[in-house]
Amino acid sequence: MSTGYEELELALLREDLAYHQARILLLVDAVTKSSGHARKLDGLTKLAKLDFLLRYPALASRVLDGLSESDPRLNLSREDITTPTEVEAPMVRYKYGPWDDRYYAVIGALVGRGLLRYARGRKGSVALATTKEGRRLADEMSRTSDWRALSERSEAIADASSGMTGNAIKELIYQRLESLMDRPHRQVIR
Repeated sequence: MSTGYEELELALLREDLAYHQARILLLVDAVTKSSGHARKLDGLTKLAKLDFLLRYPALASRVLDGLSESDPRLNLSREDITTPTEVEAPMVRYKYGPWDDRYYAVIGALVGRGLLRYARGRKGSVALATTKEGRRLADEMSRTSDWRALSERSEAIADASSGMTGNAIKELIYQRLESLMDRPHRQVIR
């Protein structure tokens, strides 16, 4: 028999994972539609680094040369710009830069639900692409007020990272956000 607290904890976990799945679906869909990505998001490193820029949008223009802070697709408020690390879903500093331990569960759930599929990546890496159903759902989500800004932000980041590898994005993050990355592993990036 579970307590009310355990039920609430389980409900919050489900809601949290659903949010992360929706965000990752929108990001992968944007990347697969943007030229220069070969219709797939190639590698977990690239996924994590693009997701970092999606979660910390005020930092995206510092990292990606093809992106301006004034790009309306970033949907940045004055507060976002003045406090760029005060975000809803922070990430942790890990061995190869920003990371989130939920990626495996999130990707597995999206593949299991038939919204993403695995594709052949470069040099043996895992690549992700949206399925027909995933594209349809991402398109529907992007037309709602709840998800429009995140969808537009995903498109801006996908366009600005065209032709870049995950490792190249990681190197730019380390170079251009050195003070944020100069912290112990497993520390929240704030």
